[in-house]
Amino acid sequence: MPTQAPSESAKPGEEGGFRIPDAGVFVSDYNKQIFKATRMPERVKILDTTLRDGEQTPNVALSVDDKLKIAQALDELGVDIIEAGFAVNSEGEAEAVKRIAGAGLKSEVCSLCRASTQDIDAALACDVDSVHIFLATSKVHLEKKLKITQQEAVEKAVASVLYAKQHGLVAEFSCEDATRTELSFLRVVHKAVTDAGVDRIDVPDTVGVMTPQAMMQFVSEIKKDAKVPLAVHCHDDFGMSVANSLAGVLGGAEEVHVTVNGLGERAGNAALEEVVMGLQAFYGLKTRINTRKMAFVSRLVSQLTGVAVQPNKAIVGENAFSHEAGIHVHGVLSESSTYEPMRPEIVGKERTLVVGKHSGVHAVQNKLKEYGLDLNPDQMKEVVTRIKKYAESGKKLDDAELLAVAYDVMGQEVEPAIRLEEFTVFTGLNFTPTATVVLNIDGEVRRASETGVGPIDASVSAIRTAVSKNIVLRQFRLEAITGGSNALCEVTVKLGDCEDEQLLALGKSVGSDIVTTSVDAMIEGLNRLWVHKLRSNGDKTKRKAY
Repeated sequence: MPTQAPSESAKPGEEGGFRIPDAGVFVSDYNKQIFKATRMPERVKILDTTLRDGEQTPNVALSVDDKLKIAQALDELGVDIIEAGFAVNSEGEAEAVKRIAGAGLKSEVCSLCRASTQDIDAALACDVDSVHIFLATSKVHLEKKLKITQQEAVEKAVASVLYAKQHGLVAEFSCEDATRTELSFLRVVHKAVTDAGVDRIDVPDTVGVMTPQAMMQFVSEIKKDAKVPLAVHCHDDFGMSVANSLAGVLGGAEEVHVTVNGLGERAGNAALEEVVMGLQAFYGLKTRINTRKMAFVSRLVSQLTGVAVQPNKAIVGENAFSHEAGIHVHGVLSESSTYEPMRPEIVGKERTLVVGKHSGVHAVQNKLKEYGLDLNPDQMKEVVTRIKKYAESGKKLDDAELLAVAYDVMGQEVEPAIRLEEFTVFTGLNFTPTATVVLNIDGEVRRASETGVGPIDASVSAIRTAVSKNIVLRQFRLEAITGGSNALCEVTVKLGDCEDEQLLALGKSVGSDIVTTSVDAMIEGLNRLWVHKLRSNGDKTKRKAY
């Protein structure tokens, strides 16, 4: 079952900060002082529109099966309402919405609809729980797009809500482009749909033009006349979607529309992970979201949509809990809250201490101790000096290379446990891609051949067969660095071990050939996983891991 966020009460801490009990979140005490007199709901509902607004991200098209996988993950995450799609849009869209609606999820399943009986009929045919009806109300939309009067807009809105309610649906209504609609007209529309029996009213900042202060005041004004719960739906055109969503809650909204990783048209929507943690950390509000599953869902959506999460993305980015600067590492090793506003495990992440140009002795020493190496002060100083020299020349050191530097300083030699001796791959029209590898694994030569759906898949399978079937490819990322048919590419793989879910290792490689670069990344990742495996087995002398 999804875990509940902590209660609104918070214990005072040191230096103007407080910790939300049992949440591992550390924020400024000034937040508590500012908001303590603000009336807010006990719990905020989360409507996730990754499968509708998120799929409208340019160049994203999800299959029906992929949509179902994401919906099931959102359900397990604890999302209250899943906007599964726009049923009337196409046969494929309707099939996806219907399969999600029939999947037995705990979440309410919703379809987007225009203020049209045709759209609502399409949603009804999918057996959804609710419909999200929208109709533009701003002057520019009414005059330039819809070419109807305000009175006609009110009539269409009322007719659609009545039709949905007559057919037993939960109805949520949005005045599209609400934040550029005259407040007086918004009140007219909201009263009319409320009288028609609407269950919820959404306030969309369709093109992301509000500031948080304006959004809070805007929602507050709407709240004065509201007889049903309010929601907010914010876009990120000016980078304000999350701030505006949180401000909307301050103004009285009891539901927030979000997407995983902030996907959506143009600059995207408010990111689920940022909104949820903001509600919990700043306001102490409850949601149904199991925050420990957020990183997993983020990765799943990234993989299925093909949209990479930027490394410095808040909450779920690769660098969100990574530390390189010596002062920061020293602080985090002493007490995590010195440079982390929340514990990484709270959002399903892990802390990473990166060795690089800005690293100090504490970071390097802690990293080497993980591998059972305890260097004297002079040796540590030499290792740090070499690391900084490598980093300043543009070289990125992984764990295996760090160990090589340390062993060299100690006067010992160490070679990678896994080396690629031979590699061939065959592929072509009407030919099943087949790869053969010869690996030297800690002195033992192993050969393996496998087929796959493509040359990379075949190569990865052959390598796994040669080393161990316990190895799991948890993530594969390919990015072009330069343009043209001879472009350089960077491949990143994340490897794990099915016998120990805590074992993870990254492998990276850059090259002009996608297949060989992928193989090189696999070999690097395997060597790092090998070292981690030895460490987890408590084996500091023998090199045999698989």
